[in-house]
Amino acid sequence: MKNILFILTDDQRYNTIAACGNPDIKTPNMDRLVREGTCFSHAFIPGGTSGAVCMPSRAMLNTGRTLFHLKGEGQSIPADHTCMGEVFRQAGYETFGTGKWHNGTEAYARSFSSGDNIFFGGMWDHWNVPTCCYDPTGQYDNEVNFVVNFFQENQPLTIHCDKFTPGKHSSELLSDTAISYLDRHARTNPEQPFFLYLAYLAPHDPRTMPERFKKMYDPAAISLPENYRDSHPFPFGVEDIRDEVLAAQPRQEAEVRRHLAEYYGMISHLDHEIGRVLAKLEETGELDNTIIVFTGDNGLAVGCHGLMGKQNLYDHSVRVPLVLRGPGIPAGETRDQMVYLLDIFPTLCELTGLSIPASVEGSSFAPILQNQNVPERQALYLVYNDLIRGVRTQRYKLIEYRTAANQTQLFDLEADPQERHNLADNPAWQNILAEMRTQLLSLRDSWEGDHPYSKTFWSHF
Repeated sequence: MKNILFILTDDQRYNTIAACGNPDIKTPNMDRLVREGTCFSHAFIPGGTSGAVCMPSRAMLNTGRTLFHLKGEGQSIPADHTCMGEVFRQAGYETFGTGKWHNGTEAYARSFSSGDNIFFGGMWDHWNVPTCCYDPTGQYDNEVNFVVNFFQENQPLTIHCDKFTPGKHSSELLSDTAISYLDRHARTNPEQPFFLYLAYLAPHDPRTMPERFKKMYDPAAISLPENYRDSHPFPFGVEDIRDEVLAAQPRQEAEVRRHLAEYYGMISHLDHEIGRVLAKLEETGELDNTIIVFTGDNGLAVGCHGLMGKQNLYDHSVRVPLVLRGPGIPAGETRDQMVYLLDIFPTLCELTGLSIPASVEGSSFAPILQNQNVPERQALYLVYNDLIRGVRTQRYKLIEYRTAANQTQLFDLEADPQERHNLADNPAWQNILAEMRTQLLSLRDSWEGDHPYSKTFWSHF
């Protein structure tokens, strides 16, 4: 049976891998995965119903369910949403989890038969992460109260915590945990297949890293994104959210370059730590019998369109890296078909010969791995909270804002992949605009139901 190594990063946008076309960044180990596996260039999340976009994103990833069919918006995954780890555990895999789990202790207990350094939160100081030991009872009832300043003011927070590892960066801590697990598995239980879920906290801010990675990038030498702006063309309700106040408004080029240099430094440090895990997997002799999934939970603007965060529907925020490597997966190939992260769960089931649970709504893209001409999803539905709706095809993207701005954007992605030129008011594009709105309404009916955010948004449409 094939092992699974699932590597999930936090806030890593799709164009932050050197092998995928970014000349400014150094990512030799991610490059290796691209070189030895298949890269999906158009992998997306549907968006989120929370400013903490990672929470519903990770819930969709681990359940294969669509955004409005998650109970509790992903904060706690209910028992009738079968989890990915749960399927592999029931099939006889040893399922081990480490790192960020933002979707409730009960779902974690169902998913994993072992684990360590589990973080039941959203973000933290990378050098002093509060983590939990694995609890076979699934209770995780050791709660600690903190006062934190994530929102630039003191906020009370309760988090499950057994221990701290002060002075060790989260990326190193979690890599050490994964390496220790691979060592133990090789010594004590090599015949049992494993599902290792390694969920990093990086490159999410606060962007702190070992000094040599911080010095790796000179801000003055960093290229600004093609779609950099000093401010967004109009307000749409996210201006005061935490991510957006991390840099001065209007944006300043030097400050955005600094943020990008730190962002890239975090990713290069993360890449180094992933390399250590890959080396251990190779050392144990399991590399060629392991399907590796590398992906991120959502993207991040970092200066694109005058934004800093992920609370929007531009590609830089809803498009993520996705690479698969392993037995039966073509090496050095790229697939341009559009896929969702929630499609990974059924894909792994198909690749390992397991039945896809009835609760899963995603579509396996395993056939695309073997045949690049397999048809793709024709359109993707995109959402942010009760503020924005969008639909994306390979050629076009429509974004509707129902805020004080009440704006519409239409982009021709073939001519304008950076989404800089809004065609919504151009008379020559009204037929395309009407067609995209028809697709948006059709997807709304299958996705949203009677969710409160749906009622709020569509009552103004």
